[in-house]
Amino acid sequence: MPDIFISTLPTLLNSWSEAFPQSTIATAIPEAASDSALMASKNEATIFWLHMNEDRQQWMTNTIASISQSYKDAKIVVLANMPNQAESLHALGLGAMGYCHAYTAPAVLKEIKAVINHGGLWLGQDILQRLIEVSTKLIGNRPEYVDGLLAQLTRREKEVAVEAAKGLSNKEIARLLIITERTVKAHLASTFERLGAKDRLQLALMLNSNYSR
Repeated sequence: MPDIFISTLPTLLNSWSEAFPQSTIATAIPEAASDSALMASKNEATIFWLHMNEDRQQWMTNTIASISQSYKDAKIVVLANMPNQAESLHALGLGAMGYCHAYTAPAVLKEIKAVINHGGLWLGQDILQRLIEVSTKLIGNRPEYVDGLLAQLTRREKEVAVEAAKGLSNKEIARLLIITERTVKAHLASTFERLGAKDRLQLALMLNSNYSR
């Protein structure tokens, strides 16, 4: 899946190129037929990484709309220099599937791509936690329903899932349960598959605040 970074920067940031060595950068949505590599991706499930500088919300709105019209099955991630909750929700409302800091580490960028490739959404940890807090207050699953979901998991998967549903990061869960972050990721991947959850937010909505044991 091709990766195209749209930015006013002249070259890719080191973290971007390290995460995706074959990625390209452009100042606008590629349309010129002279760039055969970018035009070839027009018929593929391209990921566009939109680099947001300050005061570019209208640009983000127009760019996401243009990508959606021009590129079939494109997926969009917004990279913000100064992430904030309002902008993240606006980006998701426009059709973006991810929102994170522009200087996110390469390993996390790869994880973001994996999540959105499976149909999930990606938000920064602080924003995700706020959404979980609000959402779990608005939605009330029956305790027996939640117990039924957790019964499908192993003991360790259940422990990891419950903490993830509270909004804890992988690092926080690993520290709490005294396991590695890699193990946390493995348990979450298995949990998503067993329960049919696409991402952490959906998991949180399934295992809401009614479950506290």
